[in-house]
Amino acid sequence: MTRWSAGPDIPDDPEGMAGPIRVIVHPPSPTGGRRVRVDGEILGLAYNVADVAEFLRRAGLEIDPADVAHSPWIDWRGVGPEHWGPEA
Repeated sequence: MTRWSAGPDIPDDPEGMAGPIRVIVHPPSPTGGRRVRVDGEILGLAYNVADVAEFLRRAGLEIDPADVAHSPWIDWRGVGPEHWGPEA
């Protein structure tokens, strides 16, 4: 997996990074939680934005949990960052 570090050089879109780094938060699973992927690698099952921030921290990107929901380089699939439970 590609490693990167946060700082003033975080671009507005992932294409501006050294290689196309993709952060994808998948739709909620039938049992709750959302799978988080970076560059095709599954980092884990998140149950809130703090979990996403922690997975990204472990991957080398420091991001404040308050910034996760509005980050332009995180692709929220299906629903936005306010939905974490099982799909209805």
